[in-house]
Amino acid sequence: MLLKQLTEACGGPGQEKEVRDLLRQEIHSFVDDVRTDAMGNLIAVKHAEASGPKVMLAAHMDEVCLMIMGVEKNGMLKFRPVGGVDPRVLVAKSVAVGPKRIPGVIGAKPIHLQKPAERQRPFELQELYIDIGCAKQEEAEQLVNLGDYAYFTTKFAELEQRRLQGKAFDDRAGCALLVDLLRESYRVPIYGAFTVQEEVGLRGAATAAYSIQPDLGIALEATTASDTPGSPDHKHATTVGAGPCLTFMDRSVITNPKLVNALRSVAEELNIPVQLRRTTTGGTDAGAISLTRAGVPTAVLALPCRYIHSPVSVLSQQDYDGALKIMRAFLQRLPESEVL
Repeated sequence: MLLKQLTEACGGPGQEKEVRDLLRQEIHSFVDDVRTDAMGNLIAVKHAEASGPKVMLAAHMDEVCLMIMGVEKNGMLKFRPVGGVDPRVLVAKSVAVGPKRIPGVIGAKPIHLQKPAERQRPFELQELYIDIGCAKQEEAEQLVNLGDYAYFTTKFAELEQRRLQGKAFDDRAGCALLVDLLRESYRVPIYGAFTVQEEVGLRGAATAAYSIQPDLGIALEATTASDTPGSPDHKHATTVGAGPCLTFMDRSVITNPKLVNALRSVAEELNIPVQLRRTTTGGTDAGAISLTRAGVPTAVLALPCRYIHSPVSVLSQQDYDGALKIMRAFLQRLPESEVL
């Protein structure tokens, strides 16, 4: 299963090669051209000579992770997040460090040594370390270099009710969706951009869009779901299993109303439920695409994802299938539809 392969691969911002190689191998037989640009974006092209609007579909390859910033005298590794990682979810999680994937565990002061006041608050980042089993600084430095990334080691699994668990669904789920879309034939030029460095500032999408010069862009994403105990219904950004979601606005973009409405109309015709994202936090590649050159009409179609940016997330296969059907129909109808 491609999504399993993608989620279990490792690719932090600027180090997406493992994911990129996997995707290139998957798509090379059913696209007309595939290239890697100077930033590391993987750009696949279908029907470049077709008439109609040039469509850019973007999904980012990078995942949030940790970077090694120091080695202590006792062999423990100090680190910092790369991308938005909540330190409260890190204690006792297993990781793989560096290109050799050295196994390690994120540790902190044990509970029986903590003072009562310390037990009442979450650990701060500087209190955490990665234990790779070494007892001395010199031993650890033989295995790990400063600047190495540490990745969560969560395995992909299928849960009940067609739910899926895994790491890096943000945005390997979008990458898998883009691959499935590229399998089909359309009557408009399609540029599939598997982008880099989204988690640290939408960087790859900016250069990819500048090169492609699209007439419209759609970011395929995973997004926050808050349908968990303790979260009021009216504050749910999205709900897992209630359909893919569309975005009106986030901190990076105000999406194009005509494009959003066109996607909603397709979903209604196909009787596929869609949600409207009810928070405006976070950003997506759509923000960078929309600001390219003289501006590009953009939209975001996202899969609700619980526990996003953590060692393990949960999404719905049903939401994935719905997003795929909506996007296929939208692209197939695009030559006749007036979305711009």
